[in-house]
Amino acid sequence: MNNIADISTALNDQRATASSVVSQRSLKSSIGCAGVGLHSGQKIQITLHPAPVDHGVVFRRVDLPGKPQFAALYDEVIDTRLCTCLGDLEAGIKIGTIEHLMAALAGQRIDNILIDIDADEVPVMDGSSAPFTFLIDCVGIEEQNAPRMVVEVLKTVEVEHNGCRAKVEPADGFEIDFEIDFASKAIANQRLSVAFDDGVFVNSIARARTFGFLHEVEAMRSAGLALGGSLENAVVLSGDSVMNEEGLRYENEFVRHKILDALGDLYAAGHQLQGKVTAYKSGHMVNNMLLKALFADSAAWRLVPMRTTSLSASEPVRVSA
Repeated sequence: MNNIADISTALNDQRATASSVVSQRSLKSSIGCAGVGLHSGQKIQITLHPAPVDHGVVFRRVDLPGKPQFAALYDEVIDTRLCTCLGDLEAGIKIGTIEHLMAALAGQRIDNILIDIDADEVPVMDGSSAPFTFLIDCVGIEEQNAPRMVVEVLKTVEVEHNGCRAKVEPADGFEIDFEIDFASKAIANQRLSVAFDDGVFVNSIARARTFGFLHEVEAMRSAGLALGGSLENAVVLSGDSVMNEEGLRYENEFVRHKILDALGDLYAAGHQLQGKVTAYKSGHMVNNMLLKALFADSAAWRLVPMRTTSLSASEPVRVSA
């Protein structure tokens, strides 16, 4: 990134008093958990560590020689077909299914963290971000002595692929407006707009689970994928019916999970966006395309300190059919 605002000038501006500038955040201490890999079916251990100012979100493969590290950045993404995947194609190293953990970090405003992982995918847990937000809550959040930077969107950028669309435009805060449309009557057309004030992610989005159709799961398993998928970590649909006995956590859980995925994918900008994202049937590929298109245009964005005024919005959650 090169279009970086003069931080010292911004901090001296009368609109950017010390009380209005938001600080970077990390964890107070380390914490770990274990779970099953969605595709491998293997048990995986991850540990979240505090990290210093301006460290960013970094994954470390502790099971490999040299413990290679990968920054969670849009231009480090090597695959978006079934999930968002970091890694090194030439070395045959990957870290997949990062989006649910990334969403938890974005939703809890964690800027700096080192994530140790002993396999090639983040454990799926219950299919949502809630287990990861729980880990963060267990150790607590540390305010750091440096301003939190955000990517301020200066003009509208839009991408499209096979009828799936996403755009980002200037706004005071950060908002995702997402629409999905499925033939299954269990999903049908759902649209939700979420402005990410403090607490909105945990209260309204974090518990939404990943979902899929039974025939897709069976096809993936025959190809050696989704070996860890079950009704314990995903909403599974058969035609127009939800197979999970407990039903849905939200009436519109499907679009909420798509917003969760988008939040995690977009956090690969390296910072939170300050802008409004509008998406139609978008997925991991289009979300990544949007970031690439945004950063390819140096006139479309700038990096600025986050201020308390950009945390607020009039209606945190709005739903329209």
